[in-house]
Amino acid sequence: MFTSVDDVSARLAATGYLASPAVATTVFLADRLGKPLLVEGPAGVGKTELAKAVAQVAQARLVRLQCYEGVDESRALYEWNHAKQLLRISAGRDETWDETRTDIFSEEFLLTRPLLTAIRGDDPKVLLIDETDKADVEVEGLLLEVLSDFQVTVPELGTIAATRRPFVVLTSNASRELSEALRRRCLFLHIGFPDEELERRIVRLKVPELDEALAASVVRVVGALRAMDLRKVPSVAETIDWARTLLALGADTLDETVVRDSLGVLLKHHDDVLKATAKLDLDAV
Repeated sequence: MFTSVDDVSARLAATGYLASPAVATTVFLADRLGKPLLVEGPAGVGKTELAKAVAQVAQARLVRLQCYEGVDESRALYEWNHAKQLLRISAGRDETWDETRTDIFSEEFLLTRPLLTAIRGDDPKVLLIDETDKADVEVEGLLLEVLSDFQVTVPELGTIAATRRPFVVLTSNASRELSEALRRRCLFLHIGFPDEELERRIVRLKVPELDEALAASVVRVVGALRAMDLRKVPSVAETIDWARTLLALGADTLDETVVRDSLGVLLKHHDDVLKATAKLDLDAV
């Protein structure tokens, strides 16, 4: 997919994703080595967007498994269309069970879910396993099987192996520790908050109408907020939202009134807003 680390940076930038050297290098190695990429970091720093950008660059289909507590094999891998099977059984009352069974456990009645969808077919795919840490520990065993051999065994149909491996991205907010076995199968990448220069470039790219001086002020204020002991510091996504907010308000500069009135775009807890209002010194940033 990529010829070099610089190629990764350039092609991701063309989609609107500005990658740091560490991100570009790890994406290049994941592609070259054919390894899944585990991306950790706080919410809103671009983990999911990275998978979307890679899919866009590769002109690949993005297949997404959104993890949550309680997600199981039927939601992640496959299940049978039981309603359709019952209708087929009812329609074939004169058939033997062996005849019916051969029919109802066929492709026509199979409902593929993201993991099985990603390893079937010859078209290029990017498999995004989003917020892996929110899934139950038992789901990791299923992921190990799929990510080790890129094949799935459906008892009624046999083993389905990938003819073209997908590019795999797993994301985690580190709300719980993932198993060492899963980590061992992946290349690891931590995406933290970007430095001031990179974040300013991101803001200018995503909100080009914003004045360069105001964009720089936005990034400095967000950096000051991240240095505070807040329940949830602003993410990059919220920095971009705030830049768009200031544009919508017609603000040319950041003053106390504008910042105070729009803090709810950056901060999502009342005590964080109170703390920021009391401690934020615009003259110092």
